[in-house]
Amino acid sequence: MMTREDYLMITERYRQGVYIKDIAAELGVAPKTVSRALKRGSEPPKRPKRRPRKLDPFTDQIDQMLRDEIWNAEVILRKIRGAGYTGGITQLRDYIQPKRALRADGGVVRYETPPGQQMQHDWCERWLLIGGVRQKAYIAVNALGYSRHLHAMGMPSLDANHTYEVIIDAFETLGGVPGSVLVDNQASAVLHWRDGRPRFNPRFGELGAHYGFTPRACRPRRAKTKGKVERMVRYLSDNALAGDPAFDSFDDLNAYLATWCHTVANQRTLRELAESVTARFARERELLAPLPRSRYDTAYHFTRAVSLDAYISLHGVRYSVPGHLAQQRVSVRQTLDGNIEIRDLAGHAVAHHCVAAAGERFVTVAEHHVCLWDQVRVEARDLGYYTEVL
Repeated sequence: MMTREDYLMITERYRQGVYIKDIAAELGVAPKTVSRALKRGSEPPKRPKRRPRKLDPFTDQIDQMLRDEIWNAEVILRKIRGAGYTGGITQLRDYIQPKRALRADGGVVRYETPPGQQMQHDWCERWLLIGGVRQKAYIAVNALGYSRHLHAMGMPSLDANHTYEVIIDAFETLGGVPGSVLVDNQASAVLHWRDGRPRFNPRFGELGAHYGFTPRACRPRRAKTKGKVERMVRYLSDNALAGDPAFDSFDDLNAYLATWCHTVANQRTLRELAESVTARFARERELLAPLPRSRYDTAYHFTRAVSLDAYISLHGVRYSVPGHLAQQRVSVRQTLDGNIEIRDLAGHAVAHHCVAAAGERFVTVAEHHVCLWDQVRVEARDLGYYTEVL
């Protein structure tokens, strides 16, 4: 840092006619430093002293943990708080962030799965114009690990039922079932990790048992484990959904995605493997397990009490059921495409409805309430009765 004495020497030598580059050589600085000092007309202002931080006594301990490849700020915070640190995590993260560039890069080893062994599953979210309404669409992306054959499908939700539906649709489109399905840690697939092992959602386990695949999950914050599908998510967003396209409905969106997968994504050549997706999928398809005879049921299931006036309530809408079931309980099955089937406790189908349109509060089939009207009896009285009362 330039001192007051340096500045006085610069001004004196410059007054004597010495060239700037020669003054810089005498001081051992760049000529621009001398020029800036002359232009400024004074010595550099003193930098304010940095205020001490609560973190300062613990920086040596933090640096040692970073050398030991402990980079998780929450883990470091727990350790230094045990040593007496009373500050927050923000200044700790601010201290660690510039040092991340020094972190040793472990590299990513490409792991090639044998044909038929694995499908990777992931989601992306996009705001799209669907049916004239801008809304959030969840796009499921499924990629076979060996061939990179791609399947994509849009849904209005990414809950468990919709997740299982897109995985099943992928199997049906591929014409078979891979040996395993690798997923992220969404609740529809993984409830939590314990002792380094995932605990899968029981229904996801049922889906695996029904189709004969083994559920697999990435470790938390290890998205590169399913790097093949991660790249396909970016590819789909930058290619198929570039330019903010609009669709008439989710069916229209899915027809578009199916065509794009068939004519664009699955026609590409894999540069790293010097082979086309089509050629690799031709080999992989032969090694996929056959689809089961029955399809896994992805519908929603509920139990409801029938009111005295023979309605059930579902998502704030009242749907009619036959009157003889009033004050009884029924089971309800609602498919993802909006069909509602109501069964009595003996398992007999007693009513069918379509999901109510927006703003509709009652969905009624008149025949359901005929028996209720038959039970209504009105007593006929002579008009003389009313005369006597008056």
